[in-house]
Amino acid sequence: MQPSAVLPVLFEVLPRVARIAAYIAVGVFAANLVVAFGLVERIAGLSRYLTSPANLPDEVGTAIVTTAASTTAGYGMLAEFRESGVLDDRATLVAVTINTFFGFVQHIFTFYWPVLIPILGREVGFMYVGARAAIALAITATGVVAGAVLLADRNTTPVAVTETDGSGGAVDAADSAADAGDSGDAAESDDSLRETVDDAARSTWKKLRRIVPRLAVVYVAVTLLLRTTDLESFAALASPLTNLVGLPGAAVPVVVAFAFDTTTGAATIAPAIGETFTPRQAVATMLIGGIISFAVSTFKRSIPFQYGIWGPEFGSKVIAVNTGLKIVFIAVAVALLVA
Repeated sequence: MQPSAVLPVLFEVLPRVARIAAYIAVGVFAANLVVAFGLVERIAGLSRYLTSPANLPDEVGTAIVTTAASTTAGYGMLAEFRESGVLDDRATLVAVTINTFFGFVQHIFTFYWPVLIPILGREVGFMYVGARAAIALAITATGVVAGAVLLADRNTTPVAVTETDGSGGAVDAADSAADAGDSGDAAESDDSLRETVDDAARSTWKKLRRIVPRLAVVYVAVTLLLRTTDLESFAALASPLTNLVGLPGAAVPVVVAFAFDTTTGAATIAPAIGETFTPRQAVATMLIGGIISFAVSTFKRSIPFQYGIWGPEFGSKVIAVNTGLKIVFIAVAVALLVA
């Protein structure tokens, strides 16, 4: 391949990798500080109703809460907990599944409310967002049930992060800070605080050095693949799916548009609502577009991101679980809408 073909890809990919790396750094750094300063109990109280029934340690609650603000930062926290031994692979998959609804919440305020609902109108817009929220909530509930059934004490080690922070001194630093506070020695307390922050920074840098190169390589490879592959062939799946559930023939171009760009798909179907599509048919059509879009978004976003965070082996498991559950619950939602 000519260097002239690779350079534009690098200019496109590197800013994206840098942005993701920044979010991962925030998540991992926060995870280390939250544990080192003993803030887990305060933060995890908000999510203990989910983590406790799922047999997950309180530390995971910090990642769940963080996901509502930044999915990437939340995943960064979970990666740190898995790396340090707080969670084994099975427990991490359960935690990722529970994260689903909280990852959806942020999109309500950044995309669905300001962009999609105005395009679709109040009735269909709220129906569609409500359907997506119900799907995300059902996946989160599935994660809680899976944790209750599949996880035991051997799958989690709640004190692992505190004992192994990636640099060997987080616990001692935190304890020293507490002792210094009790004795009133402000200088020693400041030194302990700096040491704890430095330990967290070193642990974060160590993880970034492992993740970012892998993330960059996979993103470049996937982007080059997309430049040379005709993904429009995935659109051939649209017609059988719309025929199967009895949607109008006009649903096919909407599904195709929705699969590649949500905003374009919404703008395509909006004028036909009330004439060609009932509100329920419109929502079902857009959800089917979401199923088709997984084939595209898996290549464009999921594989680079998940492989970068977890590596190919475990990243493939995360993708399989996420995609499988979404397809199952979207299919259930579509069946209910067209029934």
